[in-house]
Amino acid sequence: MFRKTLPILLMGTMMSAAVAAEIPIVGSVESKCVITTDTQGVYGNPTPSKLTTNMSNGGVPPIVRYDVIQADYYKALISHPTTFTESPALSDVVNWVGEVTVAEVSDVNMSAYDNEKRLYNNVTEIDLTIAGSTWFKVASTAEYGYDKAFPAGQYRATVQAECIAI
Repeated sequence: MFRKTLPILLMGTMMSAAVAAEIPIVGSVESKCVITTDTQGVYGNPTPSKLTTNMSNGGVPPIVRYDVIQADYYKALISHPTTFTESPALSDVVNWVGEVTVAEVSDVNMSAYDNEKRLYNNVTEIDLTIAGSTWFKVASTAEYGYDKAFPAGQYRATVQAECIAI
């Protein structure tokens, strides 16, 4: 009896130590929200202490396009500049003002985004509730000190545009 039980126990032990495998499942998700720079911004210098994207002062406001394929799944976060990414050495405070507005739309109902946006710090947050394309214009003005002239040189700032899945 013992001779028959031992092989059966050994077989059971070997069977319980059977080979296991982990089988991965992979996938790739592509955003249904695409951000494109439509127009690069340019600062005009109407007075020695002011840089602005205002067209009447020689500037060009940057325009960013959001293409949303699936409505109600994304929100736009657009930040106007609060610092220069490149500038000569500055010894005084730079005061920044900016605004994000709807410039053009592929669906007339998107015009409501201007009234539905949320503002905090230098960020404009907009729920993208309609599929299609929306162009956002970003105004930016930097004023140096109190009537102090900006030093000569190259000045650059950036607009941050994000599309956040919600």
